[in-house]
Amino acid sequence: MATLGPESARLPLTQLGSPPSAQPPSLLPSNRGLERALEEAAASGVLNLSCRKLKEFPRTAANHDLTDTVEADLSKNRLTDVPSEVCHLVALETLNLYHNCIRTIPHTVISLQSLTSLNLSRNQLGSLPPCLCGLPLRVLNASNNKLVSLPETIGQLHNLMELDISCNEITALPRHIGRLKALRELNVRRNLLCVLPEDLADLPLVKFDFSCNKVSTIPVCYRKMKQLQSLQLENNPLQSPPAQICIKGKVHIFKYLSIEACRSEKMPDSLYLPVLERLKLEQQRKQDSDSGVGSDNGDKRLSATEPSDEDSLSLNAPMSHITEEEGVSKDDSSEHISSLTTADFDEPLRIDEDSHWPTEPIHKSLETVDPQFTMRRRMEQLREELELMEHLKDSIESRLKVVLPEDLGMSLMDGVVLCHLANHIRPRSVASIHVPSPAVPKLSMAKCRRNVENFLDACKKIGVSEDKLCLPHHILEEKGLVKVCVTVQALLDEASPKHTLLT
Repeated sequence: MATLGPESARLPLTQLGSPPSAQPPSLLPSNRGLERALEEAAASGVLNLSCRKLKEFPRTAANHDLTDTVEADLSKNRLTDVPSEVCHLVALETLNLYHNCIRTIPHTVISLQSLTSLNLSRNQLGSLPPCLCGLPLRVLNASNNKLVSLPETIGQLHNLMELDISCNEITALPRHIGRLKALRELNVRRNLLCVLPEDLADLPLVKFDFSCNKVSTIPVCYRKMKQLQSLQLENNPLQSPPAQICIKGKVHIFKYLSIEACRSEKMPDSLYLPVLERLKLEQQRKQDSDSGVGSDNGDKRLSATEPSDEDSLSLNAPMSHITEEEGVSKDDSSEHISSLTTADFDEPLRIDEDSHWPTEPIHKSLETVDPQFTMRRRMEQLREELELMEHLKDSIESRLKVVLPEDLGMSLMDGVVLCHLANHIRPRSVASIHVPSPAVPKLSMAKCRRNVENFLDACKKIGVSEDKLCLPHHILEEKGLVKVCVTVQALLDEASPKHTLLT
């Protein structure tokens, strides 16, 4: 009696005893699976042909009605082009071509006027055709290709919310990218970008990743990205902001950009030019004009450059209108405007007795008519506040051996850290502290207020004066972080060795 070998035992009963070449068993499951996928697509509208080593669209698809297909997955195959059969699926809303060998996209893709999501990642695309920008896309993923640029018509994708072009060879973003007013997520990671377009500041971005590029400067206008929640910028040769700011996260980056914005607002050079010199110059020019004398008559000018006619001033012009730029060196312009007084003017320059000129210092007048002066002072104030908060954060972290979050106000608002700091300065100065637990990770407002009030009471006991104590709402509502810093600094000063010796 013949016995069945191991290989024969694994064959279906219908094939036992048949010649090996009658029907190759290796092709049967694949064909059956392919046909089953086409049948399901005709019934459900979802076509799944992923991971089938396809080099072309199945020819047997013509035997099935796929006109109502809304989702097609052709990922992880061996396609070298977008199949023309796919471009005939006019009801298609989602198309996944991930991980193929696609080099080009046909112009017939424009017929997919219902397509909202397109995944072209991990292919061999060298460019994206402009016709792609005529689709109603909301999600476009073209990462891990060989793209060197994006089409200039990309601004036509008015509905685009997510754009992923990471891991390509793009050297610059198109100028019309600022027209993508619906864009929420932008990923340009691992490209060759050197400059970030300022137009991105006008977009409602929530996530922005430009890590692993060659960007050295973040435009100061990016501080306007109020909706931005995630910012990835590592592995860039950033100089502005410097690395020590960037590693601290988005909050510190935006504070730095705000300060730089105030600093970059160029103050009119006229504010640094002694005003009496300018009036003398204008009076001389007016006399020359009335007498018909040319501008190069040999008269000694009081400034290095003669102003143009449109920049000329009348003697009665208010100081806020003095905007002419002339005769000021870079060293002079770096001086603070508050240092300008009447004593700084050259001695030979004088005013006629009938001239009406304020006797108060010039810097006081500039402070009340000129917005640029106010901006300069605000910039200095912002810088001082930032330095104060940085110093305070470092002091708390070093004393309590903790790492605080980037948002200092948020980390202090429940009063837990502050109470621990008070107990560190003087043990048991706060008898009980309400702390979060795994079951209740966030304290109630009542417990937060109790912590804050206990902290302020402890400050009084330790010796912080009333004029340096902040109010509870400054901590609880983050409405006076500078005042909180003053209170904490006063508390730390009470624990300093110098103060201990004096008491």
